[in-house]
Amino acid sequence: MALAIDLSDHQAQALAEAAARLQVSEADLAAAAVRDLIAQPADDFDAAAQRVLGKNAELYRRLA
Repeated sequence: MALAIDLSDHQAQALAEAAARLQVSEADLAAAAVRDLIAQPADDFDAAAQRVLGKNAELYRRLA
C-alpha cells in the first residue's frame, strides 16, 4: 500500500536528518516508524483489558 503524508518543513527536515544519520531512505524510515507504531498494543487497551480481567477473575476461575 502506498501512502502520502503531509509534513511541515520542520518535520520533513527532521525526517531527512534522521534518515541520513541512520543511512536509510526517508520512505523506509517513515514506513518503519508506522510499522513499529501499529505493532505495539495501545496502552489504553492494555489497561482496560487488565482491569476487566482482574474484575472478572473469580468468574473466569469458576467457568474454567
